Amino acid sequence: MKRIGLSFVALALIVSACNTSKEQKRDMSNPFFSEYQTPFQVPPFNEIKLEHYLPAIEAGINDQLAEIKAITDNKEEPAFDNTILAFDQSGQLLNKAALVFFNLNSANTNDEMQALAREITPKLSAHSDNIMLNKELFARVKAIYEKRNELNLDAEQLRVVEKYYRDFERSGANLPDDKQAELRKLNEELSMLELKFGENTLAETNKNFKMVVDNEADLKGLPADVIAAAAELAKQDSLEGKWVFTLQKPSMLPFLQYAENRDLREKLYKGYLNRGNNDNANDNKQIIEKTVKLREQRAKLLGYANHAAYVLDVNMAKTPENVNEFLMKLWTPALERAKKERADMQAMIDKEGGNFKLESWDWWHYAEKVRKAKYDLDEAQLKPYFKLDNVVDGMIYVANKLYGIKFIKRVDIPVYNEEAIAYEVQEADGKHIGIFYMDFHPRPGKGNGAWCTGYRDQSYKDGKMVSPVTSIVCNFTRPAGDVPALLSFEEVTTLFHEAGHALHSLFTDGPYRRTAGNVPRDFVELPSQIMENWASEPEVLRAYAKHYQTGEVIPEELIAKIGKSAQFNQGFETVEYLAASLLDMDWHTQALTGDVPSFEKASMDKVGLINEIAPRYRSTYFSHIFSGGYSAGYYVYIWAAVLDADAFDAFKQSGDIFNPEIAAKFRTLLTKSGSDEGMTIYKNFRGQEPSIEPLLKRRGLK
Repeated sequence: MKRIGLSFVALALIVSACNTSKEQKRDMSNPFFSEYQTPFQVPPFNEIKLEHYLPAIEAGINDQLAEIKAITDNKEEPAFDNTILAFDQSGQLLNKAALVFFNLNSANTNDEMQALAREITPKLSAHSDNIMLNKELFARVKAIYEKRNELNLDAEQLRVVEKYYRDFERSGANLPDDKQAELRKLNEELSMLELKFGENTLAETNKNFKMVVDNEADLKGLPADVIAAAAELAKQDSLEGKWVFTLQKPSMLPFLQYAENRDLREKLYKGYLNRGNNDNANDNKQIIEKTVKLREQRAKLLGYANHAAYVLDVNMAKTPENVNEFLMKLWTPALERAKKERADMQAMIDKEGGNFKLESWDWWHYAEKVRKAKYDLDEAQLKPYFKLDNVVDGMIYVANKLYGIKFIKRVDIPVYNEEAIAYEVQEADGKHIGIFYMDFHPRPGKGNGAWCTGYRDQSYKDGKMVSPVTSIVCNFTRPAGDVPALLSFEEVTTLFHEAGHALHSLFTDGPYRRTAGNVPRDFVELPSQIMENWASEPEVLRAYAKHYQTGEVIPEELIAKIGKSAQFNQGFETVEYLAASLLDMDWHTQALTGDVPSFEKASMDKVGLINEIAPRYRSTYFSHIFSGGYSAGYYVYIWAAVLDADAFDAFKQSGDIFNPEIAAKFRTLLTKSGSDEGMTIYKNFRGQEPSIEPLLKRRGLK
């Protein structure tokens, strides 16, 4: 998952944003008010305190409003430099402080920080509207837009002008005053609802549920490392001698896979499935109802049929109809495949004398048994070869082989949490590219899942490139006792995925903040998903998959089994993903009738989702769409999967998965992304439209 960095455009258009406050004398002990005195000018996390954020953000708001006023007060005729470029370069202090604040509120939060987010968010909502609904500023942008073809602008400049004009248009600049006032209220309320949804989901995942096991017999079937991790969690909760399992996936999924106690599997899975749906202080149902209604109101106010039409208008897919047609093409073969997988698991249950019908909380357990029976392979065989440090080395190996770049661990660079690791990324000749943070394990103040974000985007200042500072945040299995962090293969591919996002950020090179690396949402997962392909390639596995105790390279027999089982359970994985994507589209195209659970059920019944599979994200904890910027956009992963499968096929067809010529072309795609439309950029790399065939083949759906 890519969390869009809070460049000015993200602040203005995505985060929602603010009322001006009185200018205050600046306390120069606040790190945000001066140049960072750190290596590569990364944020001085060790110096930044909670009380620094609000003054810096308020000052940043005032600075940007002054910068906007300088543009609108300019008596010269509107021109690219005095309007578009000046606007593009505005808001740097606000961007600087807001990036740190919101990134840490996701990765390292606490009650005080969340309270501050509730104070800051409406300020930012109002600020965004104050800029995007500024009549004088829009008039200057519009004047340039209307004569853009007469100004001898180069292609990049022309694109920036068109993008900014569209931003203003989509933000309500053409609305009459009374409608703009209505839009402001909608934006503020939506920003607070999205913040609250995220807070509730964090609490429901990390605080409000844990399963304590006090009978060792209930651990039957679990691998030793899973038991050790559960004992460690219990110890942290002052429950010495017991075992704790949580809703974090590194804790939950192994239990669902291996525990023989079916009742406890059901209890844990239902705890996960009912997050945000427990009729408690962290219930998300009313938030969803309000959010979808307000999003629809906003879309119609802006001239769109619904929220999905508004979102997709600037994506590659263009319309909800195109998305639904695309998803259903995949749904039919995937559901057919999933039903066959269900039959295989029911046969396994019957063979064992189970005398019960497969349920959703059984799927992982019996899928593991079927995989063992079909391919003589289970996750427990693989994990000893996927020590976290070795997997990081594998990702670095791929990046080096493809692009010649180096990763140098830096202990002199401040980190925001003692578990975060900082690397300097360099070209082969030692030229600095950027800084890359990695943060791997769950903790109470960290959001669920995995994502990539940035503390500084690539830009230019006074003609010199400002290098990026990027970060990936994950929730992987922790070390336990004498056992280091051993990853599941899903976690392995997640690390490669997020690193792909980071490489996109690190390689981006564009002259304007509005367009550099700024791609449609349904293009943004291409750089991440293509990296996943290398994780399972035999040549790459031999380089990094080494037994954590013996150092033995993963045996060829296991590599062969990984290859043969690659399509295993793909019906389930594709169906649960597509179900969530279709549910997202329904939330943002269909009128809400009844309550949230009944709407979700009707949506899934309509497409024939089988009872044994739940959507990957049920509505009440679907953070991607209700707090994470992917509303009417969760489909993008499978849309980008068509691109990534087609792109990786170019490497495979060449006979060299590190083909230097193709790698150079793909790096150009990453570097210049945002400089043109997504499909144009892709075709410049591939030389043709993407084909869906490699994806269908990869997933065994054809």
